[in-house]
Amino acid sequence: MSPRIWTTLEVLRWTGGRFAEQGIESARVDAELLLAQVLGTTRVGLYTAHDQPLGESELAAFRELVKRRLAGEPVAYLRGEQEFWSLPLHVDARVLIPRPDTETLVEVVLRAARMLPRGPIRIADVCTGSGAVAIALARELPEAQVVATDLSRDALDVARRNVARHAVEARVTLREGDLTAPLDGEFAIIAANPPYVAREELASLAVEVRCEPRGALDGGPGGLDLIARLVAAALPLLTPGGTLAIEHGATQGAVVRELCGRAGLVDASTANDLAGHERVTSARRSSP
Repeated sequence: MSPRIWTTLEVLRWTGGRFAEQGIESARVDAELLLAQVLGTTRVGLYTAHDQPLGESELAAFRELVKRRLAGEPVAYLRGEQEFWSLPLHVDARVLIPRPDTETLVEVVLRAARMLPRGPIRIADVCTGSGAVAIALARELPEAQVVATDLSRDALDVARRNVARHAVEARVTLREGDLTAPLDGEFAIIAANPPYVAREELASLAVEVRCEPRGALDGGPGGLDLIARLVAAALPLLTPGGTLAIEHGATQGAVVRELCGRAGLVDASTANDLAGHERVTSARRSSP
């Protein structure tokens, strides 16, 4: 009997079904992204060549990716890439995978930047990880100089690769250190996506999330340790009228607003993400 010939469409149908059986929510999309990776095409390209048979080497490479996905490894790590703010970014197990929720942080910072007088501005991106927020801001704000910090040297290696990929080396400076410790001088805006998952909830996260760096997730008991430290340190680093914008968990907005008020920041407000969840709280240093 001749061996079965697997076409692109047949492979997608089988894999999507297998992923769905395992409870993977984005089963079909994951199958498409992984097969497109192996074949060096796009998701659209898979369907324009839906009857194309796969060779043995292609099937072998795809089977390996499927096996790793079924074991819980995120698709972004398997592909080595994630899109953020319409920018392709390299990602691997050294960094948190950029999420659409974090685009809300970029939007809040851009609104704050538009309220500033025209001219050069300094922005800090604390806990930069892959560099996603810093790069997006540098691309959107040609007048900005961005200082991006992270405690993880491994994360900064990934960020450095992405900064070079998007040719913003002249305007994004990467510094290693804890939260605001590497910052000097004053900033018109401080943006941050710090770890904010409650330590007691880490074990209950989805298996693919638990593949991401624990240090990028663990916000301590209750999830607010790093956020509280950041808010307390922000005031002297902000120019008069400057803005602090922090991403946080969907149930943490009220507490973060309270922390901002206690630290002497004013006009604290929270922006919702696309799902309608409270996601980013911003507050200002009062003007003279």
